[in-house]
Amino acid sequence: MPRAYTIATAALALGMPIKWLDNTLSHHKVLGIHQQRQGVARRLTIDGLLALAVAIVLIKDIAIPLLSALQIADELVRNNGRYTSPQGVDIQLNLETLKARLFERLENAVEIAPVPKRGRPPKNKTGRLE
Repeated sequence: MPRAYTIATAALALGMPIKWLDNTLSHHKVLGIHQQRQGVARRLTIDGLLALAVAIVLIKDIAIPLLSALQIADELVRNNGRYTSPQGVDIQLNLETLKARLFERLENAVEIAPVPKRGRPPKNKTGRLE
């Protein structure tokens, strides 16, 4: 089974707020991200993180809207960094360089990302009488 990362780790590696990442995954289908039922924490694969990293580059560098950026990123990842639109626009991206940078940031993020809490929260122990 391939390694999967938490939302917090992924957000750190991508340099984006957790809220942005969570909202993006809630509203859009992304390559390599498997949605499960409510209450189950999302796990992001390397392919999913790479697709998100490519989408972020497209959004920041050439101001493509999120939905279009995700669709183009999916094609770029599947086609080794090459995309041609139906209108003939060619986009070429050095996927290996981007992937190497992502792996480097992931190594750092895994070290400092918070570990999600599991189970029920502890009972209130403030000393008050109930």
